[in-house]
Amino acid sequence: MIYFGLIGLGICLAIGLAALGCGAGIGRALSAALEGTARQPEASGNLRTTLIIGAALIESLTIYALVIGILLLGKLPSMDVAVELFKLLAESGKPLL
Repeated sequence: MIYFGLIGLGICLAIGLAALGCGAGIGRALSAALEGTARQPEASGNLRTTLIIGAALIESLTIYALVIGILLLGKLPSMDVAVELFKLLAESGKPLL
């Protein structure tokens, strides 16, 4: 039973930490690109292209985490199966952990 709880926790942590890391990474990249444009305005085209490619690579991490979360979600039992497992455990008298 702990297995199912750990899967749920893994899904939450994977998506949450990936989104947090991607947000921080994109914020830092955008800050550096704006600073570079302010220092050298004629290089703004190159900086924009590099920023867009970098942002796409950073966002791919969030997409990978979402895919992993969806795959792990498929490992969880349906509600009917989970209720039956809890009933069997309650009838057996064994602890739920």
